[in-house]
Amino acid sequence: MPLSEHEQRLLEQIERALVDDDPKFASSVRTGDRRLKARRKLQLGALLVVVGLAVLVGGAVAPSVPLGVLGFLVMFGGAALGVLNYRAATGAVEPGPVGARGGSTATRSRGGKPRRQPLKNRLEERFRRRYDQ
Repeated sequence: MPLSEHEQRLLEQIERALVDDDPKFASSVRTGDRRLKARRKLQLGALLVVVGLAVLVGGAVAPSVPLGVLGFLVMFGGAALGVLNYRAATGAVEPGPVGARGGSTATRSRGGKPRRQPLKNRLEERFRRRYDQ
C-alpha cells in the first residue's frame, strides 16, 4: 500500500532531519540491504577457500612449507569469513529463549516435531514448581 502525499512529505522531513543531525548514521542506513552485502562476503569466503586449497595443494606438490602455510591461512580466512556471514546472508532468524511463554516442556521446531527444552530450563522449571508448592 503506497504512502499518501502527507506521509511521504513527513518521511522526507524525517530523512532530512536525520541527515542534518547525524550524517554518518544516515549514510550507513541508506547504503542498502545488509543481506546482499553478507551474501557477497559469503561468496568471497567460498572463493578464498577454493583459492587457499589450490595454494595449499601447490605447496604440497612443490615442497614449499611457506606456500602451504599461506594456502592454509587463506583457506582459514575464507572459512571464517563465510561462517561469520552465513546467518546474515541466509536471513536466518536467531531463535528466542525457549520456553519464554512458560507452560509446556516441549516446543515445536520447523518440521513440527516436538523439541525438548534445554536441561537448564527444565531444571529451573522443576525448581519453581517445587518452590511454589
